[in-house]
Amino acid sequence: MKQYNAKNILNIALAGHSGCGKTSVAESMLYLAKASDRLGKVADGNTVLDFDSEEIKRQASLMTAVAPIEWKNTKINLIDTPGLFDFEGGVAEGMRAADSALIVVSGKDGVDVGTEKAVKAAQKQGIAKVFFVNGVCDENARFYRVFEDLKATFGPAVCPVVVPFIENGKAEVYVNLFEYRAYRYDKNGVATPTDMPDLGDRLEGLREAIKEAVAETSEEMLDKFLEGEEFTPEEIAVGVSQGVKDGSICPVFCGDAHNTFAFDMFLNSLIWLAPKADTHDEIAVDINGEPVDIAVSIDGAAAGIVFKTVSDPFVGKLSYIKVVSGKISSDVPVINMRTGEPVRITKVLTVRGKKQEDAQFIGAGDIGAIPKLNDVKTGDTLCSPLRKITLEGIDYPVSSYARAIKPKTKGDEDKVAQAVKKVMEEDPSIRYFHNHETHEMIIYGLGEQHLDVVVSKIKSKYNVDAVLETPKVAYRETIRKSVKVQGRHKKQSGGHGQFGDVWIEFSPCDSDSLEFTESIVGGAVPKGFFPAVEKGLREAILKGPLAGYPMVGIKANLYDGSYHPVDSSEMSFKMAAMIAYKNGMPNAQPTLLEPIGALAATVPDDHMGDVMGEVNKRRGRVTGMNPAEEKGMQIVEAEVPVAEMDDFATFIRQCTQGRGSYTFEFVRYEDTPANVAQKVIAAAQTE
Repeated sequence: MKQYNAKNILNIALAGHSGCGKTSVAESMLYLAKASDRLGKVADGNTVLDFDSEEIKRQASLMTAVAPIEWKNTKINLIDTPGLFDFEGGVAEGMRAADSALIVVSGKDGVDVGTEKAVKAAQKQGIAKVFFVNGVCDENARFYRVFEDLKATFGPAVCPVVVPFIENGKAEVYVNLFEYRAYRYDKNGVATPTDMPDLGDRLEGLREAIKEAVAETSEEMLDKFLEGEEFTPEEIAVGVSQGVKDGSICPVFCGDAHNTFAFDMFLNSLIWLAPKADTHDEIAVDINGEPVDIAVSIDGAAAGIVFKTVSDPFVGKLSYIKVVSGKISSDVPVINMRTGEPVRITKVLTVRGKKQEDAQFIGAGDIGAIPKLNDVKTGDTLCSPLRKITLEGIDYPVSSYARAIKPKTKGDEDKVAQAVKKVMEEDPSIRYFHNHETHEMIIYGLGEQHLDVVVSKIKSKYNVDAVLETPKVAYRETIRKSVKVQGRHKKQSGGHGQFGDVWIEFSPCDSDSLEFTESIVGGAVPKGFFPAVEKGLREAILKGPLAGYPMVGIKANLYDGSYHPVDSSEMSFKMAAMIAYKNGMPNAQPTLLEPIGALAATVPDDHMGDVMGEVNKRRGRVTGMNPAEEKGMQIVEAEVPVAEMDDFATFIRQCTQGRGSYTFEFVRYEDTPANVAQKVIAAAQTE
């Protein structure tokens, strides 16, 4: 593929609800632009962009994929993003690399939660939005109902460009409202001009929608619209073009990805409507933390953002990069701003799905890939050492769904850990850590399906079998009253014996473990044995008397004892301290503590009551409600026991149809209610 200047490059992220046909839309564009020699189908597993074995198996996009096409001297980088909510991290990656978002909407289902989320993601990134209503040839499709749905949801900015004329239940004729021309498509997807069909009163409604959208672009146009004056064709064309670029207009196209109907009109319109890469300047941060304007120009110093990583045990690591300034190639020195180290680039690639092609360089505004960058992660800025800047990274959704991941074969824990870390290189929305207290490997994802795919990937890519289980809760134990107790260790076995005798007062205190003090008078226990007593107690508190959980909040004061000038030793006093602990704890009113976390659930206004009711069911306490930044959303703040949060991610997704999200962080320990404590203690004793 030839090199293109930024003024002739479009970077477009495809987004939308799962099943709306994003990958099929991309497939039609690839086929029509002759970048693919066949019109692949998701069901057949032969599309260009769903090439991963897991995607083929599940017939759904699970990760961001890139494919460039050429259309009328313009390079269009298609960035296909997942529609499933569990893989929302891929949407964040795609939007970061794009200059506009193509939001695909099902002609049957209309505006869905995924549509709303895609629009919000594009708005957050500050990029243009284009709607494409797909599948209008389906007998169950209702384009005009979907269009009204779009206007009702997203306002007067929604502007029709191409609409279908449905005759005898078939959508074979499409009208370009800007050109005011109609085209009929045959079974091979070939268009021929035809007479304008009679759209009746609907035509006036569509033209009014265009005027409304143009009126939103400037005060001058708004005044003209309010005064009832007609817009000239030039004013409409300029207004819509400018409105799309500044985000005040969202044009609506339609077609059918299964037969490429109306895709030629769509591509022809994209290259003059959608903003080119050279218009998307960025603000970076220099080494002093000061903002710096970065123009998209090939003449500038090199700078690019790594927006995706693919890690394969056979092919190696592949880093996808969006170049903002200058060019990236094997002969251009760059450094990684995260590490401060030089990055050695051996070659750069143009990537179309899984196919790779060597490129001379990746220029400003363009997208490409670099193989085998071992110390480079997703979100890293690669730039010239002559102008050290850091570009805006990728804002991944917070993963809150936790599971313990274990090997099927005992002893393979290390293999599982290494495989998970490899998958995390590809998907930074996954979190992982080893809980040394419960001796479990804990993995966090966005939902059940997300972690299910992780398990499948580490099996298929790294040949490691793993299972997911509910994580254990890290309980604690403490005491509620003071006791004075003796610990005496005496053993005689010929020769030197063992003798240690201590009196210790155990009392409650506010600490995360043990507070050790001594108030020995008159040398009842020599000072040299104090450390041994403390060591014995610190080892002993690792297992509490109720269920074997670590103890906290205990003060131990060594106040008396005795020793033998020959038989006493450090080991003797360590054992005596442990005996004192064992004798004293049952009488000190031991109690079980459970971890409590702070919940912040962002949910639509309509679902606040449902979420608050669920928090109460889970033994939680609502502590506050605040309006979220996003209109129509509220943040419910609460404190909930960790033990009750196991399936909260599933609940909130079902309750809010995927609109809600939450964060949950540990804050403190509290007494466990008696009925819950009994079950926990019984389970621990059974184990």
